[in-house]
Amino acid sequence: MSPFPATGMPDRDWWSALWPDPEGVLEKLGISSGMSVVDLCCGDGYFTAPLSRLVAPGRVYALDLDPGMLERAKEEVARHGANNCEFALADARDIAKHVPAPVDLVLLANTFHGVPEQTRLARALFEVLKPGGRFAIVNWHPIPREETSVLGEPRGPATEMRMSPEKTGAVVEPAGFELERVMELPPYHYGMVFVRKDR
Repeated sequence: MSPFPATGMPDRDWWSALWPDPEGVLEKLGISSGMSVVDLCCGDGYFTAPLSRLVAPGRVYALDLDPGMLERAKEEVARHGANNCEFALADARDIAKHVPAPVDLVLLANTFHGVPEQTRLARALFEVLKPGGRFAIVNWHPIPREETSVLGEPRGPATEMRMSPEKTGAVVEPAGFELERVMELPPYHYGMVFVRKDR
């Protein structure tokens, strides 16, 4: 089970229909070769495998609380031939225990809407980032679930759980971050990149 409500990993078929180019999404978020990145709540590795390819020879730290999902993520990364990824069975809030050195970026895709105490989690992420490091969030737009159809069925979290970019920024920025940019990730998502503000 995911540590957060209503954030279970979706079926792979509609996930790949929704995200046909995961590497392109990651590039839009500013992820590139040589970076060290945490894939937080990595699920079955749908983004972890392309992330590992994209940052090589950099490192990826993939964390998830679900052992079954983590095993699938390991298999997916191995299937793509990547060997620069470390996995940890862990609660996202314990990230500092599982990342051995400060990283360039933390990625949290399709999960932030279900996080309790969101500002508290953002503070934990602040602590594992390098000075000037980035926190990238991929979130569903706050449009009714019945309007976010993939392969003929409504998908994604319940309507009331969805967060606008403004609401997301309002809970992340108090943790010591500054919004760098917001981007559209069609058809139903947006991306936000926050920069760690160093005092």
